Amino acid sequence: MHQTFKAVKVREGLYWVGAIDWAIRDFHGYATSRGTTYNAFLVLGESPILIDTVKAPFYDEMMARIASVVDPHEIELVISNHAEMDHSGCLPKVIDEVKPKKVLASKMGVKALRAHFGDALEVEEFPSGGVLEVYGVKFQFMETRMLHWPDSMFTYMPEEKILFSQDGFGMHLATYERFADQIPRWILEQEAAKYYANILNPYSPLVAKLLAQTQEMGLEVDLLLPDHGPIYRTKEDIKWIIGRYADWSSGKLPQKVVVFYDTMWGSTDKLARAIGEGIASRGISAKLLPLGGAHRSDVATELLEAGGLVVGAPTLNNNMFPSVADVLTYVKGLGFKGRIGAAFGSYGWGGESVKQVAQVLEEMGTKVVDTLKVQYVPDQDDLYAAYQMGVKVAEELKATN
Repeated sequence: MHQTFKAVKVREGLYWVGAIDWAIRDFHGYATSRGTTYNAFLVLGESPILIDTVKAPFYDEMMARIASVVDPHEIELVISNHAEMDHSGCLPKVIDEVKPKKVLASKMGVKALRAHFGDALEVEEFPSGGVLEVYGVKFQFMETRMLHWPDSMFTYMPEEKILFSQDGFGMHLATYERFADQIPRWILEQEAAKYYANILNPYSPLVAKLLAQTQEMGLEVDLLLPDHGPIYRTKEDIKWIIGRYADWSSGKLPQKVVVFYDTMWGSTDKLARAIGEGIASRGISAKLLPLGGAHRSDVATELLEAGGLVVGAPTLNNNMFPSVADVLTYVKGLGFKGRIGAAFGSYGWGGESVKQVAQVLEEMGTKVVDTLKVQYVPDQDDLYAAYQMGVKVAEELKATN
């Protein structure tokens, strides 16, 4: 029988049996311009063990990859590290078809899976910190609640130093290259940062706590296998991705200011450009993101490594411009707190937008140091006032470090 979809050998007794989604471009509001992978892994003990599954439409692809190594019906244990549907979508079908002896998840994982698929789903809780020796393989389970769902869990093979990290350390990247050392580092940098900013940033204090906990435990990792993106198999790559998570979760304010805005007739754009000049004049990096060409998830990615946030919106029907409201709602939910900020915008006969933007920034935990609203087209004095706003934000940011 011809086999089209085949497993990828990670090491002896361990295979990648996931799926590649080349087409996805929106992941609950996050622009996935390079697609993604749904990673599942097959461990060959005395009986095969499946760790995580894939999104429901990719069931056949996963099963074909498994079948290239073993008869799927020989699988006796399935471990679910995360109940989100891109990892559990085909779990009920796997259970019905394969009929494993056990399906294990965290305490919250059991609740989440049954909430998704019904109370009849046969899944058992395994306690955090517990050790399971089965089919000649030893597993240790560690709950990682709210990284990034309540059910999230790490599965660790202590004797082999293999960590299955579910959504932790992942990225959305469709590629046939299964290992991080096969992919240019600049792509990994972009996609890892984008993933962290748009998914894990709200939980940065928990990330920092988890990293400290694993260090205290002396947890050694020779293979790091997330549920999205490439596998980390070299010490250099593992150290790099863990180091990036340590940086992103640290709460430090990098010397960079993001200016995002939209414009109706070009006036708010003129102000944004002047603000950018003022920021740059003080030796601070400025990133201007006009929303006509920047997605909300791109704004979040740039904001991950920025200590300043300046937002511009024209007034439309007594409200801030809709595209700006959309992005503010999005980044507010991602927990970007503690930035130095300002609000600006143009208006015709009412300038409500600037006050509204400033209010949202304050609700986000941003220190708003200036506001500026300009009627119709800015003149030279208005542009200089915008320049001075940029200077003020830059000086405030410099003073925080």
